[in-house]
Amino acid sequence: MVFIYTTCENMDEAQKLAELVVSKKIAACVDFWPISSCYNWEGKMQVVPEAMLLITTFELKLDDVTQLIGEYHTYSVPLIAGVDVRRINHPYKEWMMEVIE
Repeated sequence: MVFIYTTCENMDEAQKLAELVVSKKIAACVDFWPISSCYNWEGKMQVVPEAMLLITTFELKLDDVTQLIGEYHTYSVPLIAGVDVRRINHPYKEWMMEVIE
């Protein structure tokens, strides 16, 4: 199992991306919530509201999810990071196997 971490411009975009990856059956679940981010962009300090997504999927679907986010994300350079999960409870893993194709 992997978590895929990314951020979006706002909660509307986060919900759209979440619904897209779940409806395509390449992710089991997506959690998203509002956050604030601080970074330098084009030489200027930015402190902005964003939405964070934590996408739950299998390693085999990592490239599919990454490609889909890249296609539909509004940022020109979104962070899309896969984080390996070493342990998962068996009932949840069984459910994931049912919902991801």
